[in-house]
Amino acid sequence: MNPSMFWSSLLLAMAGGALGSGLRFTIGASLLQRFGAGFPWGTLTVNLLGSFVAGFLMIWLDARGPSSWALRALLIVGVMGGLTTFSSLMMECLVFARTDRSMMIALYLGITLVAGLLLVMLGARLGLSVVAGRG
Repeated sequence: MNPSMFWSSLLLAMAGGALGSGLRFTIGASLLQRFGAGFPWGTLTVNLLGSFVAGFLMIWLDARGPSSWALRALLIVGVMGGLTTFSSLMMECLVFARTDRSMMIALYLGITLVAGLLLVMLGARLGLSVVAGRG
């Protein structure tokens, strides 16, 4: 990657990260206000939404070929990296563990992993149908 492409990709990733982080904060705050702090609905929601969108983007951007490098930096590395969060998932599991709520850990991880996998596959399927419809 030439230096010019590197710096433009870096700036796009940073801008996308700011957008994704802002979305994550907004979604989390909204769900916290609506449902309270008994369950980490915000983190679960952004991770599941991110799974679906990542599946779609993977297919859609692959179909665009090498010309999609700038979009990959903006959308995958930036927006999706800022929106989804593994570290928050793990910290919330630690909070459950410290408050002796091990069943909540199992429930939360189970929902996140199973639903996340299903949603990434659903997003990829949608991406395939969009790409196929474009031809």
